[in-house]
Amino acid sequence: MRAGGHATNVRTGARSAVGVAQPGVTADENGHPTNMSSSSETGDAGDKTTARPAEKDPADWVTGGEPMTGPQESYLSTLAREAGEQAPHDITKAAASEQIERLQQEAHRGG
Repeated sequence: MRAGGHATNVRTGARSAVGVAQPGVTADENGHPTNMSSSSETGDAGDKTTARPAEKDPADWVTGGEPMTGPQESYLSTLAREAGEQAPHDITKAAASEQIERLQQEAHRGG
Protein backbone atom coordinates (compact mmCIF):
# COMPACT_ATOMS: atom_id res chain seq x y z
CA MET A 1 0.00 0.00 0.00
CA ARG A 2 1.25 3.48 -0.83
CA ALA A 3 2.07 5.97 1.90
CA GLY A 4 -0.87 8.26 2.40
CA GLY A 5 -3.40 5.60 1.33
CA HIS A 6 -6.32 4.35 3.39
CA ALA A 7 -6.84 1.24 5.50
CA THR A 8 -10.08 -0.30 6.70
CA ASN A 9 -10.42 -1.35 10.33
CA VAL A 10 -11.52 -4.97 10.09
CA ARG A 11 -13.62 -4.91 13.24
CA THR A 12 -15.41 -1.61 12.68
CA GLY A 13 -15.24 -1.13 8.93
CA ALA A 14 -13.91 2.41 9.52
CA ARG A 15 -11.43 3.82 7.02
CA SER A 16 -8.36 5.72 8.16
CA ALA A 17 -5.34 7.35 6.58
CA VAL A 18 -2.22 5.19 6.33
CA GLY A 19 1.25 6.62 6.45
CA VAL A 20 0.07 9.94 7.84
CA ALA A 21 1.74 10.85 11.12
CA GLN A 22 -0.57 11.97 13.88
CA PRO A 23 0.97 13.67 16.91
CA GLY A 24 0.66 11.63 20.11
CA VAL A 25 -0.78 8.55 18.36
CA THR A 26 1.13 5.31 17.91
CA ALA A 27 0.10 1.73 17.16
CA ASP A 28 0.21 -1.33 19.40
CA GLU A 29 1.48 -4.77 18.27
CA ASN A 30 -1.84 -5.41 16.50
CA GLY A 31 -1.81 -2.10 14.63
CA HIS A 32 -4.49 -0.53 16.84
CA PRO A 33 -3.98 3.18 17.56
CA THR A 34 -2.84 4.03 21.05
CA ASN A 35 -2.37 7.41 22.69
CA MET A 36 0.99 8.00 24.28
CA SER A 37 0.98 10.57 27.03
CA SER A 38 3.88 11.80 29.06
CA SER A 39 3.41 12.48 32.72
CA SER A 40 6.09 15.18 32.70
CA GLU A 41 3.56 17.55 34.19
CA THR A 42 3.70 15.48 37.38
CA GLY A 43 7.48 15.33 37.38
CA ASP A 44 7.83 11.81 35.94
CA ALA A 45 9.35 12.86 32.62
CA GLY A 46 10.34 9.34 31.59
CA ASP A 47 7.06 7.66 32.54
CA LYS A 48 4.70 7.08 29.63
CA THR A 49 1.39 5.27 29.69
CA THR A 50 -0.58 3.73 26.87
CA ALA A 51 -4.32 4.26 26.81
CA ARG A 52 -6.75 2.67 24.35
CA PRO A 53 -9.11 5.19 22.77
CA ALA A 54 -12.70 4.99 23.95
CA GLU A 55 -14.76 2.72 21.74
CA LYS A 56 -18.34 3.50 20.87
CA ASP A 57 -20.87 0.74 21.46
CA PRO A 58 -21.69 -0.84 18.07
CA ALA A 59 -25.40 -0.32 18.82
CA ASP A 60 -24.69 3.44 18.76
CA TRP A 61 -22.84 3.49 15.42
CA VAL A 62 -24.40 5.71 12.77
CA THR A 63 -23.55 3.10 10.09
CA GLY A 64 -23.98 0.06 12.35
CA GLY A 65 -27.12 -1.04 10.49
CA GLU A 66 -25.32 -1.24 7.14
CA PRO A 67 -24.15 -4.62 5.79
CA MET A 68 -20.79 -5.80 7.15
CA THR A 69 -17.76 -4.82 5.12
CA GLY A 70 -15.68 -7.22 3.03
CA PRO A 71 -12.78 -7.15 5.50
CA GLN A 72 -15.18 -7.82 8.39
CA GLU A 73 -16.70 -10.77 6.54
CA SER A 74 -13.27 -12.21 5.72
CA TYR A 75 -11.95 -11.87 9.28
CA LEU A 76 -15.17 -13.17 10.80
CA SER A 77 -15.03 -16.17 8.48
CA THR A 78 -11.45 -16.91 9.58
CA LEU A 79 -12.27 -16.59 13.29
CA ALA A 80 -15.42 -18.71 12.97
CA ARG A 81 -13.57 -21.43 11.06
CA GLU A 82 -10.84 -21.51 13.73
CA ALA A 83 -13.54 -21.78 16.42
CA GLY A 84 -15.31 -24.60 14.56
CA GLU A 85 -18.37 -22.42 13.97
CA GLN A 86 -20.35 -21.53 10.87
CA ALA A 87 -19.62 -17.94 9.79
CA PRO A 88 -22.74 -15.77 9.68
CA HIS A 89 -23.59 -14.02 6.43
CA ASP A 90 -25.78 -11.02 5.65
CA ILE A 91 -25.31 -9.37 9.04
CA THR A 92 -24.75 -5.72 9.90
CA LYS A 93 -21.47 -3.96 10.63
CA ALA A 94 -22.43 -3.73 14.31
CA ALA A 95 -23.36 -7.42 14.55
CA ALA A 96 -20.15 -8.41 12.75
CA SER A 97 -18.11 -6.31 15.16
CA GLU A 98 -19.76 -7.97 18.14
CA GLN A 99 -19.20 -11.46 16.68
CA ILE A 100 -15.55 -10.65 15.92
CA GLU A 101 -15.01 -9.38 19.45
CA ARG A 102 -16.65 -12.50 20.95
CA LEU A 103 -14.58 -14.87 18.82
CA GLN A 104 -11.36 -12.93 19.53
CA GLN A 105 -11.99 -13.18 23.27
CA GLU A 106 -12.72 -16.90 23.03
CA ALA A 107 -9.53 -17.41 21.03
CA HIS A 108 -7.56 -15.02 23.30
CA ARG A 109 -6.63 -12.91 20.25
CA GLY A 110 -6.81 -9.41 21.64
CA GLY A 111 -9.48 -6.99 20.54
